Amino acid sequence: MIGTIFSLAFLAQVIRLAVPYVFAGLGGTINERSGVIDLALEAKLLFGAFAAAAVGHATGSAIAGIAAGLAAGMAVAALQAACALWLEADQVIVGVALNLLALGGTRFLLQIIFHEGANSPPAPSYGDAVFTNPLVWGAIICAVVVPLALVRTRWGLRVRAAGDRPDALLAVGVSPARTRFGAALVGGALTGAGGAQLSLVVGGFSADMSAGRGYIALAMVILAGWRPAYAALACLGVAISLAISFQLQVSGAGIPGELASLLPYVLTLAVLVVYGGKGRRPPASLGKL
Repeated sequence: MIGTIFSLAFLAQVIRLAVPYVFAGLGGTINERSGVIDLALEAKLLFGAFAAAAVGHATGSAIAGIAAGLAAGMAVAALQAACALWLEADQVIVGVALNLLALGGTRFLLQIIFHEGANSPPAPSYGDAVFTNPLVWGAIICAVVVPLALVRTRWGLRVRAAGDRPDALLAVGVSPARTRFGAALVGGALTGAGGAQLSLVVGGFSADMSAGRGYIALAMVILAGWRPAYAALACLGVAISLAISFQLQVSGAGIPGELASLLPYVLTLAVLVVYGGKGRRPPASLGKL
């Protein structure tokens, strides 16, 4: 068991598992730093996964599938931002509604487009590949670029000001709503890429294949104090715990599979209970117009 954990195969598994969490964590961080509560990460992952599988199946191209996943994530983010910023709907309710829409909507689309109830037809798959999967490299690059962009660029300054001091943006003639909308699109594209990873690794879409990853990613964003680099590291920790739980299930260690599968969620809850209240405060205008 110990030897397996320190193997290259285990490391590759951790990287593959981390990609959706890292993309969703970075996307959620950008959106929340701009002042919009991002409970819709689950919806963006699901629609991104479905779009990637559907377009990948139709075109035979994994790259086209990735592009579709990004576009789907941006579309969900645009709808979320429009409801929150211009219709002034409650941001928590909007997020929950979009997640429920994604659960039912992707099943409906499976029936309408593919006449399937739970699984899409086969799509291009990266399988167990790590170094030849562009989404893996994209996640690594974004984990470096996003923290730097939020701190060292004019765009990042505006995003942070929209979340902390929207009045300061207005004073220099910049619209906080437009800044938040742009941040939502960037965050949606990143989360949609995470959804594409889910379907293009296994070569197809399955109903509810996000399996709560969006909620866990949001928990990691909060745990990290809305700092993207720390959020990415926290998401990597979730992936490590997932990989360990998988190894426990197949190692014959005598631990029931149901109990082993709970490990990542129990650890997430425990860490939030211990450290959740000790982090940085959220952006001052989070959830406010």
